[in-house]
Amino acid sequence: MKYYSYFPGCSAGSTAIGLGLSVQAIAEPLDMELIELEGWTCCGSTPYGSLDELEAVVVAARNLALAEKTGLDLVTPCSSCYVTLNGAAIHLEDHPELKRQVNEALAVANLEYHGNLRIRHLVDVLLNDVTPEVIASKVQQGLNGLKVAPYYGCQLVRPHYGSDDTEFPQSLDLLVESLGAEAVPYPLKARCCGGALIISEQSLALGLIRKLLDSAVRNGAQCIVTPCPLCQTNLDAYQSQVNSKFKTDYNLPILFVSQLIGLALGIASNSLGLNTNIARSVTIDRLIKERGRLDNGGGKI
Repeated sequence: MKYYSYFPGCSAGSTAIGLGLSVQAIAEPLDMELIELEGWTCCGSTPYGSLDELEAVVVAARNLALAEKTGLDLVTPCSSCYVTLNGAAIHLEDHPELKRQVNEALAVANLEYHGNLRIRHLVDVLLNDVTPEVIASKVQQGLNGLKVAPYYGCQLVRPHYGSDDTEFPQSLDLLVESLGAEAVPYPLKARCCGGALIISEQSLALGLIRKLLDSAVRNGAQCIVTPCPLCQTNLDAYQSQVNSKFKTDYNLPILFVSQLIGLALGIASNSLGLNTNIARSVTIDRLIKERGRLDNGGGKI
């Protein structure tokens, strides 16, 4: 069993419930114990830093200081949290005076950040600690024949923190293939989905989402998988608006990679939060139905 300090992030309990449920569901079968960081708060998210650098870094550093005390690697499944927390740690290392100011603020809560914490994305842990080989050995119902577009989004591989190539990443591809599925060519795998622009510049964001959906369909994908809660929300929840605006008829399931892994491990669909996903297809519904039979036969709930 491998132990980690776990930072779920705000989305995993709200707009991305499927992410939170599926990560917890696959942890034990993959010999991971994710120990939720006691007292964690929002990481500060990415826009905060443009308003007040010191306050934004203090918000992130408080979580870093709490995690550092555990002596474990800090793992998050959220790409935005990963970028924010990792970026704060690097920024503090590069700017000693800012670090001094941050620790002065943290001292009010009897905390101090020393810079001895390893911050990791869940995909990195699955790839390098658990490994695709081990995941493949634990597959109960392979996804042979399922064509998947692995979508990394902007933040998993940028800025470059050493976990994957920024333009041609392969980590998700390897995880998908370990399940027996086929990772189809997906040239836009690291392109932006529009992010929070879906709120302020919806027309622009819908155009970006359409390009991502179109590329996946053109390459034969039956679903898209992503680790990012914002990417999943944009591609899943706004497909109908894309169809309305561009007169298209996309109905492409957008799964979290942890949900796809859970399906292959034979975990019940409700335990993976698949009932919270919006876009569905005959292919994914068939896979869910097969896992439903497991529930009735004493399988994993």
